[in-house]
Amino acid sequence: MALGYLALVLHAHLPFVRHPESDYVLEEEWLYEAITETYIPILRVFRDLKKDGVEFKITMSLTPTLVSMLKDELLQHRYDQYLQKLEQLILKEVISNQNNGHLKYLAEYYEQEFAQIRQIWNESERDLVSAFKTFQDSNNLDIVTCGATHGYLPLMKMYPNAVKAQIEVACDHYHDNFGQFPKGIWLPECAYYQGLEDILASAGLRYFITDGHGLIHGNPVPRFGTYAPIFTPRGVAVFGRDSESSQQVWSSEIGYPGDPVYREFYKDLGWEADYEYIKPYIMPNGQRKNVGIKYYKITDRTCSLSEKGLYDPYWAKEKAAEHAGNFLFNRIQQVKHLAGVMGREPIVVSPYDAELYGHWWYEGPQFLDFLCRKIWFDQETIVMTTLGEYLQNHPTQQVATPAQSSWGYKGYHEFWLNESNSWIYPHLHKAIEKMTELAQRNPESELELRALNQAGRELLLAQSSDWAFIMHTGTMVDYAVKRTKNHLLRFNRLYEEIKNGDINGDWLLKLEIMDNIFPDFDYQVYR
Repeated sequence: MALGYLALVLHAHLPFVRHPESDYVLEEEWLYEAITETYIPILRVFRDLKKDGVEFKITMSLTPTLVSMLKDELLQHRYDQYLQKLEQLILKEVISNQNNGHLKYLAEYYEQEFAQIRQIWNESERDLVSAFKTFQDSNNLDIVTCGATHGYLPLMKMYPNAVKAQIEVACDHYHDNFGQFPKGIWLPECAYYQGLEDILASAGLRYFITDGHGLIHGNPVPRFGTYAPIFTPRGVAVFGRDSESSQQVWSSEIGYPGDPVYREFYKDLGWEADYEYIKPYIMPNGQRKNVGIKYYKITDRTCSLSEKGLYDPYWAKEKAAEHAGNFLFNRIQQVKHLAGVMGREPIVVSPYDAELYGHWWYEGPQFLDFLCRKIWFDQETIVMTTLGEYLQNHPTQQVATPAQSSWGYKGYHEFWLNESNSWIYPHLHKAIEKMTELAQRNPESELELRALNQAGRELLLAQSSDWAFIMHTGTMVDYAVKRTKNHLLRFNRLYEEIKNGDINGDWLLKLEIMDNIFPDFDYQVYR
C-alpha cells in the first residue's frame, strides 16, 4: 500500500506573440522553439508511456495565450516553415560532417529527432492542444487554466473587476477549447493575495497552487505544512510547492540540469558555423541567432564556451535515467519520513515551468519518461496523482487562509514591481479605470461593439506579467517595452474614438487582425 503521493505540475506558458504585419519577428520563435524542444517531446513521452501501459498522472497548465497561439493557423503555418528549415539544415550537416565521426553521429541523431518531431506534428494535424486533450480524456492529465494573459493579479487587486476579467476570460476560453470549465488554475507567477479566492470561487475554480511559504505562513498555520492542501473559507483548495523536490531540479548549484554530460544551451550552431554557410538559416537581416542545433555538452559550468566538449546523447540519456532514479529515491525517503510524522499520506507537490523540460534542459523529457516508468514499475511507496484527483479522493482538509506570496525572487512581488518596470503600473491602472468606464456603455452600432471588445483585448495584452519580467531580467527589454506601450497606445486611441463617436473602422480591423486573441471576448466582463 502506498504511503503518499507525488503531484508533478508543469506550467506551459508563453506570452502572446503574433505578428501578421511582418514576415519575420524573432520573438515569434519563442513558440517554435518550445514546440520543437518541449511540447512535442513531452507529447512523445506521454504517447510512449501510454503505449507501454504506464498510467502516469500529471497536472499541466496550458495558458490561454499559449493555447491561442497553438491553435492559430498563421503560427501553425509559420512553424511548418521553421521546422522545414531545421530539416534542411540538418540534412546539410549530415552531408558536410560525413568524415567527422562524432559530429556525423550528432548530425544523424538530430536528423532522427527532427523526423520524429515532424511525424508527431503531422499526426496531430498541427493541433497540439487537441493532442494534449486526449491525455486529459484518458485521465492521465489534469489540464488547468491560468490568468487570461498571465496578468500579475496582486498588482491589480485594487481593481477587482480587472482581476475578475483575467479569470473569467480564461475560464470561458478554456471551455471553448476543452469542452468543459476548468476546475483548477495556475495563478500567474503563483502570485496570491488575500481575497483572490473569492473571485476564483465565483468563477467555479476549485483549487490553485502557491509557493510553499504561502501555506507555511497561513492563518492558522497549516498543521501539515506544504504536504497537504488547505481549504480557504470559500472552499477553494490551495496546494503548496515542495521546496526540497523543486531544488533538486531548479537549483543552479545542485540541480540536475547543470550536470556536465547534459547539452550546453548557450553554444549553438547559429553562432558557431561559417557565416555564409549558416546565413540562409539565421535572421533575414543577417544577424546570427540560435538555430536549435547544439553539438556541445556543459562539460564544466566554470569553463568558457570555447572549452566545451562534444555532446553525447547516449551518455546524457543514461544520466537522465540516473537522475530520475535519484529523484524517486529521495521522494520515497521523504514520503516515508513524512508519513511517519503526519500519521497520514503526504502529497509532495512539485511544480515547474514546462519549458524547463526540453528547451532549457534538453534531457528533461527523458527524465520525465524515466521517472514515470520507475514510479510505475520499481516501487510501491508513492503513487502519482493529479491535483484534481487528489481532492476527489480527499475531500476533507484543514481550513486556513494562505499568506500573500509568489514564486518570484524573495517570494513576494518585487520581481514584477521594481525600478526597471514600475513605470508601467500607473498607465495600466489608468487603462483599467477607462475600461471600467467603457464597460458601462451600451453600444449604438456593431462598429462600437467591436471597438469596445478590442479595447478589452488590448488592455489584457498590456497586462501580461511577462513584459515586466523581461524588463527586470534585462533580456529582450526593447521588445517588452514596445509591446507594453503599443497595447496601451492602441487602447487609449480606441478609448478616445469610442468616447468621441469617431471610430476608424479600417484601423480597428487592422487591430482585430493583429491582436486576434479571444475572438468571443465580451467587454461587459469589466462591469
